Amino acid sequence: MGVTRTVGVVEDRRCDAHRGPPGHPERPERLEAVGRAIEARRQRLTPIPARPAQDEEILAVHPREHLRLLEETARRGPAQLDPDTYVSAASFDVARLAAGAAVDAARAVAQGRVRTAFAAVRPPGHHAEAARAMGFCLLNNVAIATRALQREEAVERILLLDWDVHHGNGTQHLFEEDPNVLYVSTHQYPFYPGTGAAEEAGRGRGEGATVNIPLPAGCGDAEYVGVLRRIVVPVAMRFRPELLLVSCGFDAHRDDPLASMEVGAEGFLTMGRLARALADDLCGGRLALVLEGGYAPSGLTAGTGAVLDALLEADPPDPGPAPEPEPGSALAAVVRRVEGVHGARTPGLGSA
Repeated sequence: MGVTRTVGVVEDRRCDAHRGPPGHPERPERLEAVGRAIEARRQRLTPIPARPAQDEEILAVHPREHLRLLEETARRGPAQLDPDTYVSAASFDVARLAAGAAVDAARAVAQGRVRTAFAAVRPPGHHAEAARAMGFCLLNNVAIATRALQREEAVERILLLDWDVHHGNGTQHLFEEDPNVLYVSTHQYPFYPGTGAAEEAGRGRGEGATVNIPLPAGCGDAEYVGVLRRIVVPVAMRFRPELLLVSCGFDAHRDDPLASMEVGAEGFLTMGRLARALADDLCGGRLALVLEGGYAPSGLTAGTGAVLDALLEADPPDPGPAPEPEPGSALAAVVRRVEGVHGARTPGLGSA
């Protein structure tokens, strides 16, 4: 008989107050689509209230000048920060709320109040550099949550798994010298923002603690599940994290208008199961997910529902052995490329 799991969810419609110009893809309707999946499962979910991140939480990642710029620009809003990133009058307050929600989702897991948690927030965060907003992102939510866990919850070793379709340049750069944060990203490549080559593997003491898995356009369930099983699992086993934090984008969905991947609901279900299994095996089930991208309502609803189902299942099916990648396939090429960078330090990389 399966073990009952407590799954927390953070959502707050105050996030709708952050708005770009008409037609901008990062819009309030995104959370309506996510909310449909949450509503269908609400009776089995534990609500976690959202609150704005405190200055000291944000300043562990971003300099004060960045906060001042965001606050002053929002006060004059609507305004444009870069070709893709906008603020409205409420955007600074909403960005603080999204960051605080990410922190409290992760803390609820670290403290054992829930087994796993999902933060349904916007704006997303993984493109935000320490002193630069970009790619729809104002503050780096998962980075702020990571530093809060290390500082306040004594969680030292954290695995950041980023399966958004875009590379999380901000998250990588914030942690690429930290050996206690393993950043692993699956992303369409080459693609915005232009970073995330397999050879980007960390710097200094953090060398080897950045694992980029660049995927060509057109990859679907088989490729995403394949790289999770053949690359992410062995690097996670080597690292042995105390908590797993996922930058959970749904823009690899086949319906997404901003990317060219082919992941479906079944793929996201299996990805959720694999993340859950890793957390169960390595860190007492401690797993938190924070919404990043995803710009098709159908993809957001299907992806969120699939991941929540994976977290809620009492008895996930045994995936069995992974089939060998077809010679000459995209999966085989990606595994070989990453193995060339990380194989010497990661036993079993490429096998499943």
